[in-house]
Amino acid sequence: MRYADGGGLTAAGRAKREVVRFEAAEMFGQGLRPPEVARRLRLSRKSAYAWHAAWRDGGKSALSSKGPGGLPCRLSDDQAKRLQAELDAGPATHGWSEDQRWTLARVADLIHRLFGYRYTPRGVSYLLHRLGWSPQVPAHRAVERDEQAVARWRTEQWSRVRGRPSSWARG
Repeated sequence: MRYADGGGLTAAGRAKREVVRFEAAEMFGQGLRPPEVARRLRLSRKSAYAWHAAWRDGGKSALSSKGPGGLPCRLSDDQAKRLQAELDAGPATHGWSEDQRWTLARVADLIHRLFGYRYTPRGVSYLLHRLGWSPQVPAHRAVERDEQAVARWRTEQWSRVRGRPSSWARG
């Protein structure tokens, strides 16, 4: 199952799902077949059959939550705090003086320099999201841009370029 932010269930979601699995285990214990359990609990037959096989082989404990999926974060809590402090210091303090933007590649390079871990850009994105950072895309404007000329063009030229609106509406 895929989720919007690329992660799995939250701890509350896992606990809720575990309650449903335990209800299924009780029903299996009463002799109900997986299709009937699926219908009563409003879940897929595939899940019911998988849970039944796990229950048959390992009992109710086999249906307990195994925790969040994926690999655990390689950085310890202290390392994450240090990374946060280094990011707050800015890119210029780490040798990137051409602009003051953190890119995923730069953060990955910083992590490698500080802690010796190699992260992919996607892994850096997940890590930054966990640390509370959000992607920022600055508006790139040419230094030579003349805002007054742009405004004048919009008022004088744009209506001629665009043309009159079509009269497709009723009435």
